[in-house]
Amino acid sequence: MGTMLQARGLAPGQDPESFCLEHPDILRGVHADYARAGADVLTTNTFGGTRFKLPAGIEVFEFNRLMARAARSAAEETGGGRVFVAGSLGPSGKFLRPLGELDFEELVQAFQEQIRGLLEGGVDCLIAETQFDIAEARAIVVAARRESDLPLAVSMTYEAGRTLTGSDVEICVATLANMGVDVIGMNCSAGPVEMRAAAAELLRFSPVPVLIQPNAGLPELKEGKTVFPLGPEPFAELTSAFAAAGAQCVGGCCGTSPDHIAALRRAISGLPKPETGPQPSGIVLTSRSQVLRIGKHEPLCIIGERINPTGKKQLTAELQAGEFGAALRLADEQVEAGARILDVNVGAPLVDEAVCLPELVARLAARHPLPLAFDSSNMDAVEKALAVYPASPLVNSISGEEGRMERLGPLCRDFGAPFILLPLRGRKLPVKAAERIAIVEDLLARMEALRIPRRLAMVDALVLAASSSPEAGRECLEFIRYCTHTLDLPTTCGLSNISFGLPARELLNATFLNLAAGAGLCSCIANPSNARIAESMDAANLLLGHDAGAERFIARYSGWNGGGAAPIPGKLAGTSVATTVATIGEAVIAGHRDVIETLIQAALDAGEEPFAIVGERLIPAITEVGARYERKEYFLPQLIRSAETMQKAFAILRPLLEKDSRSSVRPVVVMATVEGDIHDIGKNIVNLMLGNHGFEVVDLGKDVKADLIVEAAVRHGAVLIGLSALMTTTMVRMKDTVELLKERGLEKKVMVGGAVVTDAFARSIGAHYARDAVDAVRLAQSLV
Repeated sequence: MGTMLQARGLAPGQDPESFCLEHPDILRGVHADYARAGADVLTTNTFGGTRFKLPAGIEVFEFNRLMARAARSAAEETGGGRVFVAGSLGPSGKFLRPLGELDFEELVQAFQEQIRGLLEGGVDCLIAETQFDIAEARAIVVAARRESDLPLAVSMTYEAGRTLTGSDVEICVATLANMGVDVIGMNCSAGPVEMRAAAAELLRFSPVPVLIQPNAGLPELKEGKTVFPLGPEPFAELTSAFAAAGAQCVGGCCGTSPDHIAALRRAISGLPKPETGPQPSGIVLTSRSQVLRIGKHEPLCIIGERINPTGKKQLTAELQAGEFGAALRLADEQVEAGARILDVNVGAPLVDEAVCLPELVARLAARHPLPLAFDSSNMDAVEKALAVYPASPLVNSISGEEGRMERLGPLCRDFGAPFILLPLRGRKLPVKAAERIAIVEDLLARMEALRIPRRLAMVDALVLAASSSPEAGRECLEFIRYCTHTLDLPTTCGLSNISFGLPARELLNATFLNLAAGAGLCSCIANPSNARIAESMDAANLLLGHDAGAERFIARYSGWNGGGAAPIPGKLAGTSVATTVATIGEAVIAGHRDVIETLIQAALDAGEEPFAIVGERLIPAITEVGARYERKEYFLPQLIRSAETMQKAFAILRPLLEKDSRSSVRPVVVMATVEGDIHDIGKNIVNLMLGNHGFEVVDLGKDVKADLIVEAAVRHGAVLIGLSALMTTTMVRMKDTVELLKERGLEKKVMVGGAVVTDAFARSIGAHYARDAVDAVRLAQSLV
C-alpha cells in the first residue's frame, strides 16, 4: 500500500493516514486495481489504525470506518460481488508488561476501539498481520472476539524461524489454534525463497487453513528508491508453490503490485483445493518459547506441585507480605529436577489471590520458559493471571461446582487456555468410576453448550486415599481407561493422594504411577525432586514406547546402580536457562533482576572495587548474553531481562565510578527513528544495550527529521549517530542524515538498522549496518 500510494502522490515523510483521508479516491483506486487483478480479499489501509500509531488529530473509530468503506466501495464496484474486505490490524508498536509498560487490558481496549470502526465500515473478516509478539497477538484475538464473530486470521512475521520475542512457528500455531483463530499465517520480512523453511513448519503444525504472504524478495536501494527484486512472474512461480504444498490462502506483502497478484492468480489456477492440517490429540500448552503436548501419544510428564503454601510457613509468610523469593526458589528447584509444567497456587489466609497470582505468574513467565498451571479456586485471580500470561497456560481446574464452568469455561475458550476437568460436584467425593464418568460427561455437555472445544480439556482422575477406600486405586484406574479410550481425553492426577496415611508412601506412589501410566495416564502433579517418582516415570515412558531408541533413559541412567536411594536424574534438555544464582555474572546471564542489587552491595561490602566489578563481572556476563543471543540460545525476552539486570547493577555503581579518578567521559551516541516512521521498539532495545556497554545515549525518539538529528549530534558532541526504520517507505530517509552530515562537513559516523534494512542498503548510502542490538554494540565499539 505504501509504495502504491507513493506512486500516486504520497510525499516522502507524509503520513499515509492523512493522505488517504484527504484523497479517498486515490485509495479506492489502489483497492480497485487489486480487485481487477483477481484478488479475492482486499486489506484495509488500517495497519497503523490504533491510538498508539495514528497521527494526532485523527480519531480512531472514524478513521477505521472510512478506510473500511473505501475498500468496501472498491470491492462492490469492481469485484462483481466476489471480493471480500479484511480489516487490517497491525502491531501496536508497544510491548506488554514485563517487556514493556503496557497492560494487557489497555491493549485489548485499544484494538476493540479500532475493530468497532472496521465493523461499522463493513469488513467481512479481520486480519492481524505482521505480528511479532505472540502476547500481543493474543490481545488482538481477545479484542476481536469481544466485538465480533467474523472470521479472524492472525499472521505472524518471523526471522530465521522465530518472532522478535523468540517464539517459533509451532508455538505461535499452537497458541492461536487454542484460541480458535480461523486462519493462521505468516507475512513480511522475507521473500518466498527465505520463507520456505518457516512456511513448511506452518503447514506441518497448523490444524486450520494457512495464509502465506511473502514480500517480492528482499528490498534493495536503487537510485535513491526502495525496490523489490522479484517481478510478477518469478514471484508468482515461487509463491504458488506454497499453495501446491497445502496453503489455502496466498498473497503478497511488501513490493507486490496488482501485476504480482494477477500473475499469482494465474499460477494457482487449476490447483486442487488443499486440505487442512492434522488435528492435535490431547492438549497443547505453550509459553513464549516452549510447546508441551499432553496426550496418550505423548510422554508422561510431571507437573511440579511445590509452589503451594499448604504446610510451607515461609512461603505463606512471604506471599502474605507480597514477596516471592521462596516461590521463585521452589520454581528453580523444580525446573532443575525436570518438571515440565509449574503448578502455581497462592491460596493462603490473608493473601489476596487476585493480586498475588497474576504478579507471581508474570515473574515466573519472565524467569522460566516452562508453561504454567494456574491452581486457584478464586476465579477473579485466574482471570487476571490469564491476562498477564503470554501464551497458553493450564487452568487447574473446572469442577461441577455451580457456576464455575459458566464463568471459567468461556474465559479459557477466549484466552486459549487448556483446563483440567475435576469430576467433583458438591462435597461428596465420588468413589466409583461410574460416578466420575457421569460428572465429566455432564461437564462436557455444558462445554458444548458454551461453544468450548474439547481440545482444551484434560481430566483429573481424582485419586483418593487407599487408606480410607480399599477400592480407590482400582476405580481410579478404570476411570483413567474410560477417559483415555472412550472419551479420548488426556488425564492427570494428584499422585501423592493415593498413599495418604500409609507408610512407604514413595513406594506406593511410584507403583500407582506405573499402573496408571499403563491405563493411559498422561501426567501427574507431583514433586519432581522425588527420585523414585522420576525413575518410575522414565521407565514407564520407555516401556510405553515414548522414548525412541531409549535415548532419554540411557542418557539419564547410564550410571545408575540400583542400590539405595537413587540419584535424582538430570533435568530434561532445554527446560531452563541458569536458575541457581550465586554470582553477579550468573545473575546478569540469567536476568535475575531481583537479586542483582544484593549481590552488588555484598561485593562492595567485601571490598571489591567498582571498576573491577564492571570490568571483571558485569561486562563479561553481558558479553556472554550477547553471544547466546547470536547463537539463538537466547531471544529478545532474555536479552531485555539481562540488560535490565545490568542497568540495576550500574545504578548502584555509577555514582562510585564517577567519583573515581579513572572515570572517563562516555562516548555519546544520538539515536532516532527516521522521519515518517513511528516504530521504536528496536531502537529502544539498542539504547538499552549501548547504555550497558559504556555509551551515553541521547534518544531523540521517533519520526525525527534529518536536520534535528544532525543538530542534536553537534549539540551533544556525539561521535556516532544511530538510525532506525521499520518500513521500506521510510528507510530511504536514512540517506538524508548521511548527506546532511557531508553537506555540513561533519565527520560523524552513522549506523543503521531495522527490519527492512540490509547491509547492501547501508553501504549504498554511506552508513554502517547493524543487524540487531548485539551487533549494534559491537559495531558501535568498533566505530569509536
